[in-house]
Amino acid sequence: MLAVVPPAAAGPADVLIFAASSLQTSLDTLAPAIERATHVHVRVSYAASSTLARQLANGAPAELFISADRDWMDEASAKGLIDAHSRVNLLGNTLVLIAPAQRPVLLKIAPAFALAERLGSGRLAVANPDTVPAGKYAKQALTALGVWNAIVRKLAPAENVRAALMFVARGEAPLGIVYRTDAMADAGVSIVDTFPASAHAPIVYPAALTKRATPAAARVLAFLRSAEARAVFAEQGFIVSVK
Repeated sequence: MLAVVPPAAAGPADVLIFAASSLQTSLDTLAPAIERATHVHVRVSYAASSTLARQLANGAPAELFISADRDWMDEASAKGLIDAHSRVNLLGNTLVLIAPAQRPVLLKIAPAFALAERLGSGRLAVANPDTVPAGKYAKQALTALGVWNAIVRKLAPAENVRAALMFVARGEAPLGIVYRTDAMADAGVSIVDTFPASAHAPIVYPAALTKRATPAAARVLAFLRSAEARAVFAEQGFIVSVK
C-alpha cells in the first residue's frame, strides 16, 4: 500500500519593498509585525528614492515603492510603473542640522545664519542635492535662507541620506543635514537645530503598489497605514498625519 502524504503547508507570501533609506529603522522594526498581521514575508531594498525609481524603470521586481518625495513617485507614475489608484501619502518628516555627538555645536538656523563660518575648513554632509530627496530639500532650505552660495563648495555629497548621516556620526564631517528620523536613529549624532518647514517643500513619503503587485503586497500597504504601524512610525519621529 502507498502512504498518502499531505502537501506541506504553504509558507508566507514573499514581497519585495523598495523604500527610501530613511525608512530603514522603522521598516526593520515593523517587519515581524507585518508578517504576523498579513502572513507576508517582506524583503526591503533601501536606497535613495532616485535610485529605486530607476531600478523600477529597469524592471526590478518590487511590488511596493515608498519614496521620500513626490517627484520620484510622479516619475514612476508617468512611466506606468505604479498603480496610481493605490498611491497614498504615507508619512511626513522634518529636516535638521546635525553634528557629531562628541562634538556638539551651538548654531541657530535663521536667514543668513553663519553656516559657512561654522564649517570652517570642514564639509557639510548632505545627500546629493541634484537627485536625492533629502539633498533637494536641503538645497531648497539653504537657498531660501540665503546661505546656499556660501556653502555650495563645502558640500560632502552622499549617495543617500543614511550615508550623509554616517559621515557625521563617524566625525568625517562637522555638520550635516538629514531628516529628524535619521538623527533619532543614530546615537552618534546630535541635533543642532530644525529647519523651518516654510523653507522647503513639504517632506512627504508617498507609497504605491507597483504594476506587478500581488494581493499580498496590498495587504502590506494596508498594514503600513494601520494604527499599529503608525505608532511605530511616530515613535521613530515621522509625522503620521499628512495630506
